[in-house]
Amino acid sequence: MEPGAGGRSTARGQRAGHPNTPPPREQERKLEQEKLSGVVKSVHRRLRKKYREVGDFDKIWREHCEDEETLCEYAVAMKNLADNHWAKTCEGEGRIEWCCRLLQASGKIRLLDVGSCFNPFLKFEEFLTVGIDIVPAVESVYKCDFLNLQLQQPLQLAQDAIDAFLKQLKNPIDSLPGELFHVVVFSLLLSYFPSPYQRWICCKKAHELLVLNGLLLIITPDSSHQNRHAMMMKSWKIAIESLGFKRFKYSKFSHMHLMAFRKISLKTTSDLVSRNYPGMLYIPQDFNSIEDEEYSNPSCYVRSDIEDEQLAYGFTELPDAPYDSDSGESQASSIPFYELEDPILLLS
Repeated sequence: MEPGAGGRSTARGQRAGHPNTPPPREQERKLEQEKLSGVVKSVHRRLRKKYREVGDFDKIWREHCEDEETLCEYAVAMKNLADNHWAKTCEGEGRIEWCCRLLQASGKIRLLDVGSCFNPFLKFEEFLTVGIDIVPAVESVYKCDFLNLQLQQPLQLAQDAIDAFLKQLKNPIDSLPGELFHVVVFSLLLSYFPSPYQRWICCKKAHELLVLNGLLLIITPDSSHQNRHAMMMKSWKIAIESLGFKRFKYSKFSHMHLMAFRKISLKTTSDLVSRNYPGMLYIPQDFNSIEDEEYSNPSCYVRSDIEDEQLAYGFTELPDAPYDSDSGESQASSIPFYELEDPILLLS
């Protein structure tokens, strides 16, 4: 009795002495997640480095699309993160569910998921999903370079005939008719590109592929607090709205921004002469040197005076709206807020 009791007491004491030490399996899972995230981030860093050195984003992107070894490694890492890490922590599902909650309509919703990787929307019966990626991680995703996708005239067909057309698409996809989709999703897509102009091209193509009143849903990563990049989000809003969109919903989760834009005009309304709209689709990494990205220590980061001003400005932009109680995120870890909501009648 005594040795056993003493052993249990000792074990309890050892556990009590290290209350914050995660179990070995959790440590292993975390190390794997960091390794996979490192693969993804290194691809992004290399693209930005080449863009700074060469300046020709067309050439850099063409070479990137031909580097099948890197692309396959990236696709495997992303799928592994989604299957084995994001799904367990709700980081991945949160963004997918956010999109799904917006899309409440009768009938099939034609949805284009750009940079789909593993086709997360395929499991939802209410969507007729077309997932595309430069290197698909699963067979249900079509191979397609969205930046160089050719756009054709819209189909003059009934809705059921358009649905049938989408179900018979050939792989790879090199071209698509305009005004084909009710929804276009850019989930963790735009920050992949090293050039703001490439992000601009993507948003412009999304506008042309959407029906009138269709939705562009953009999710972009950001682990900083809610207001640190308020100026950037304001800049994105102005740039994307100049294409003929109107933003009607915005949320901030702990690791990402989520935005919904409605197509309100058939033609783009951008005046590139008077405003540098493409340049307004910037991300913080655009201004970092490679050394900054590789050696900076986020825990020791000190805000600049300009960022303090942006932070103060951000508070003036906050809408008077409650937290989203349906987000599935705690108010402590993610701070979603909405600018505006309007009824969504996609198939009216």
